[in-house]
Amino acid sequence: MYKRAELHNGTRIIINPMRSMESVALGIWINTGGRFESERLKGISHYLEHLLFKGSAKYSCRSIKESIEGVGGALNAFTSEEMTCYFVKIPADRAALALDVLSDMVMCPLLRQDDIDKERTVILEEIKMYKDLPQSHVHELLDGLLWPGHPLGLSIAGSEESVKRLNRPELLGYCRERYTAANIVVSACGKFSPRSFVQQVSRRFSGLPRGSANTAEPVREKQAKAQLSLFHKETEQTHLALGFHGIRRDHPLKHAAGILHIVLGANMSSRLFNEVREKRGLAYEIGTQLKRYQDTGAFVVHAGVDNRKVEKALHLILRELEKTTRQMITQDEFRRARDFYLGQLKLALEDTLDHMFWIGESTAALGRTHTLAQVISQVSRLKRQDVMEVARYLFREDKINLALIGPLAARKGSIEKELRFPR
Repeated sequence: MYKRAELHNGTRIIINPMRSMESVALGIWINTGGRFESERLKGISHYLEHLLFKGSAKYSCRSIKESIEGVGGALNAFTSEEMTCYFVKIPADRAALALDVLSDMVMCPLLRQDDIDKERTVILEEIKMYKDLPQSHVHELLDGLLWPGHPLGLSIAGSEESVKRLNRPELLGYCRERYTAANIVVSACGKFSPRSFVQQVSRRFSGLPRGSANTAEPVREKQAKAQLSLFHKETEQTHLALGFHGIRRDHPLKHAAGILHIVLGANMSSRLFNEVREKRGLAYEIGTQLKRYQDTGAFVVHAGVDNRKVEKALHLILRELEKTTRQMITQDEFRRARDFYLGQLKLALEDTLDHMFWIGESTAALGRTHTLAQVISQVSRLKRQDVMEVARYLFREDKINLALIGPLAARKGSIEKELRFPR
C-alpha cells in the first residue's frame, strides 16, 4: 500500500498515492525535538521552527505564506518532544509548489538576526500565554514530576531564561547539525504520481549532507513513592493532571493501552466521564491521554474540578483506575472500545493530512509503518486479559504523580492523603 524510497544520502521517503482525492498533504519530518536539547539550549527546536517561516533563499516570509494560502492551501508546523514537522495541505495540481516551498524552508533558512530578535519576543509571549492557561500549565507541572532532571520534564518552548539567551550562532549550528539527511523523512498522501514525486524529492534533497542520526538522553525512571505538585492560583476551578509512567511507542501492549484509554476516558461513553461528570457533576471536562516516546510514555487523567471537591474527585478517579487492575472490563465495553479504536483510525485515514501524519510520524520515529490491515489484525487478536495486564503495569500506588493548579494551598495535607488507591 505504501511506497518507500531512500536517497543515497539517507533521506527517507514514504508516500501513499490516493488517486480519488483532489488534495496532497506533504510533510517534512526531522528527528529532533524537546528531548534532544541540553538545558543550555532548551527551547531551540521550537525557536528554529518559528524562524523557518521568516524567509529562505528563494522565498520571503510573505511569499512563503502567500504562495500556499494564495492557491487555497494551508501551511503549518509543530515541534514535539521527539520530532519537528513542517507540513502543507494543498490542491493536487499545486503539490510541486508545496514541496519547493517546504524544502527551501528546511534546507535554506535565512535565520537573520532581526528575525531572531523579533521572534524571541513572540515566543516569550507564547510561554506567558501557556502559563496563564492552567489547563495547559498543569501538564508542564506533571511532566516535571514524571521526568525530573530530564529534557522530557521541561517545556518544549523552553523557559523565559533559556529563550532570552539563545543566539544566532547556536541556532545556525543546531540547524546544520540536526537538519541533516539521516534525520529527515518526507511523507506525502494524495493525488500525485509516485515516480514523479520521488524524482522531485531527490532533486531537492540529494545534495543535503548525510550527517549522523540524532540521539537523545535515555530516560531513567526512579520513582519510589507518590508525588504531588501543587501550584496555588486563584482560579474558579481546580485543574488536575494525574499521571503514571507508561509504555514506549512500540511496546507489545500499545493497542491494549489504547483500549484502556478509551474505556477510561477517551469519549463520552467512558467510565470517568460517566462516574465523575454525569453521575456526580464534579467536573465539566475530564478525560485521559496517552503519551508515547521511544523509551517511555505516560498515562494521564486530566480534569477541571470543583474547587470544593478536589479530594472527592481524586478519590473517585483513583478508584476507577484501580478497578481495572482487579476486574476485567466487560465484554461489551471491550467490543465498543475496540470498534471505536479502529473506527477513529479508519475515519482519520480518509483524510490526506491525517494519513500523511500517520505514515510520516511512524517512519520518522520507528523506521516502519503499519498498514490499516495490519493494525486491524493486531487489534483483533487482543483479549480482555491484555487490557488488565497493561492496567496492572501502569496503575501502581508508588507511581502516582499529581499536579494541581487552584486555590488549594491550605489543603495540601488532605490532598496528599488521597494519593493512594482506595481499598
